[in-house]
Amino acid sequence: MSPLAWIAFASLAAWGWLLLGQGFYWRTDQRLPARAGGAGGRPDGSAGPDDARGRPDGAAGSSPRVVVVVPARDEAEVLPVSLPSLLAQDYPGPAEVILVDDGSTDGTGRLAGELAAKYGGLPLTVVSPGEPEPGWTGKLWALRHGMALARARGPEFLLLTDADIAHEPDSLRLLVAAATGHRLDLVSQMARLRVASGWERLIVPAFVYFFCQLYPFRWINRPRPLATAAAGGCVLLRAKTAERARVPEVIRQAVIDDVSLARAVRRAGGRVWLGLAERVDSVRPYRGLGELWRMVSRSAYAQLRHRPLVLAGTVAGLALVYLAPPAALVAGLAGGDGPAAWAGGLAWAVMAGTYLPMLRYYRQPPWLAPLLPFTALLYLLMTVDSAVQHYRGRGAAWKGRTYARPEAAPDR
Repeated sequence: MSPLAWIAFASLAAWGWLLLGQGFYWRTDQRLPARAGGAGGRPDGSAGPDDARGRPDGAAGSSPRVVVVVPARDEAEVLPVSLPSLLAQDYPGPAEVILVDDGSTDGTGRLAGELAAKYGGLPLTVVSPGEPEPGWTGKLWALRHGMALARARGPEFLLLTDADIAHEPDSLRLLVAAATGHRLDLVSQMARLRVASGWERLIVPAFVYFFCQLYPFRWINRPRPLATAAAGGCVLLRAKTAERARVPEVIRQAVIDDVSLARAVRRAGGRVWLGLAERVDSVRPYRGLGELWRMVSRSAYAQLRHRPLVLAGTVAGLALVYLAPPAALVAGLAGGDGPAAWAGGLAWAVMAGTYLPMLRYYRQPPWLAPLLPFTALLYLLMTVDSAVQHYRGRGAAWKGRTYARPEAAPDR
């Protein structure tokens, strides 16, 4: 066989493994688990779309106390949609919201107070911790302040949710039901990101697809987990476990704070669950490719632990797995190389097939599936750009702050 055919068959073999051996990452059936013993519940805690109907045990007076902590920096654009959804939570027990205004310059804190006065609902406290101390990222500094205030209220659970995340009225109730019903210490949902513009349709579903490929949810949710991760936009955390894990102090430098948080909880003996959300949505718009590019590139090289060899291996792997199949098909057909064309075409078909469930989850047309190689090329370039910015001293830049050498998700 030709060298091109060998490359195509190597890519096909890689897709065979990804299809069957990577925790069935491409399936989208890991949803919020129902109460233990409820209809449709599965032994591994996973549940289908109609299974999340549990309620916290007992009457309103016996439901666990929850404090919602929202770190917010310059979020005046999205707050009118997200904050009222938190204040309107239909939760049968005591709950309140603490919004930590992390040095905003757009009136985020003032707007939060106005929204609370207008909509009512759960009690809201707005605080500001000042600029972060050395060695802290901004978000984790804000969480530290908010969690310290929350602990004074004696909650059983903390809901850590980003300022751009909107919750359906029963979101908190279902999260607590899952945690209490399955004795989970951390319950996290990957919020459904906004998909409206053309670039969002091309890049956002793939972002979640790649995340699931890197951290297969089924592996995370096993009784004996093979991976650990969380989605930072929506994390219900047992307060005692957070104290035992020394969160967030132990992860204070992490830019990829959600994965770091999950690992800290796991090291402290806690049980972690992660799934796709149905009633939790991100309302943050991404206006064009530039904003999406910055979203990915700000932490991509941190995920690779700032190691050039890992970067080189990642680039080579992305090229082999995602770019080689269409290239082999086109070159094989043009040059009369049947084995290369056959293997490349089959690998491309498997790739597109694994992407279809995520497109359905995001309610996107199936014709986007064959475009995944182009999207992967963009992610490859974003990752390289992340490394370039790191070596230029710009590190992970976000909302006016730059972390020259941030940590990714430290194991210890």
